[in-house]
Amino acid sequence: MYSTTLTKFIEKLNLVNHLPEIDTDKILITDPDINRPAVQLSGFFEHFDSNRIQICGNVEHAYITSIHDRDETAKIFDNLFQYKFPCLVFCRGLQPQDFVLEAGRKYGVPVLTSDATTSGFVHETVRWLHVELAPRISVHAVLVDVYGVGVLIMGESGIGKSEAALELIKRGHRLVSDDVVEIKKVSEETLVGTSPDITRHFIELRGIGIIDVKALFGFECVKMSQSIDLVINLEEWDKDNNYDRLGLEDQYTEFLGNKVVSYNIPIRPGRNLAIIVESAAVNHRQKEMGYNAAQELYNRVTNNMNKNKDL
Repeated sequence: MYSTTLTKFIEKLNLVNHLPEIDTDKILITDPDINRPAVQLSGFFEHFDSNRIQICGNVEHAYITSIHDRDETAKIFDNLFQYKFPCLVFCRGLQPQDFVLEAGRKYGVPVLTSDATTSGFVHETVRWLHVELAPRISVHAVLVDVYGVGVLIMGESGIGKSEAALELIKRGHRLVSDDVVEIKKVSEETLVGTSPDITRHFIELRGIGIIDVKALFGFECVKMSQSIDLVINLEEWDKDNNYDRLGLEDQYTEFLGNKVVSYNIPIRPGRNLAIIVESAAVNHRQKEMGYNAAQELYNRVTNNMNKNKDL
């Protein structure tokens, strides 16, 4: 199970901590979903998931203020904070009452506030947590953004992945990661690749050494993360291998249960890998938009054959 600290969450969402004496570095968030404690404020705690961040908006705040008995509201929040969830967040700039802060201080649960609307804050929180806590793996590959298509270039060590990435960068595309790519499964359809912090923006070129892409080519040539839309496997040319020459049927590579369209590209002297990768990316976009060049050629050949039969 993956986790992130509450400190990182506070910094990312630009929250105000009303109990700074509580060490948020030691509080871990492990659930990417949130909860709005509406029924819990009325005393119903069955099926209450205390691992989730609790968020209060106008509805919850209005309910709290409608109770004029301070002892009763203090008891409600004492019962709520006993579950020691990661934090309680008030949205829309709503300020927590003293008895809320007292309960948070008593049980070591931070009370936070945000100026964002409740729905907007919920959406951004869930989106960020699903990426931050997503299942992940690391693969030996290069990830490049080519015309907005995330291309993961794979192959044996020394086959030319980094050289291909460098040529793509010179042609105006953007590097995400070289050598090691961290892949996160953010949904059943989407994989996002990032670079380890220690190697971010660096490329290793055999015979030259390490180069800093950001310093050498500029900020416009690097990117922090990118969805993985296409996999290109580089392999040594084998004259006995029967390579696909039409591409009527897609091949796939699987990561974390998600399948990604992939191509096997044979390497031999004289082949311009950068142009091949660009063409593969554009061809992938065409297929996503409903146009398949291989299928179009097949249809033309079939129609021509049918015409000849009719003559």
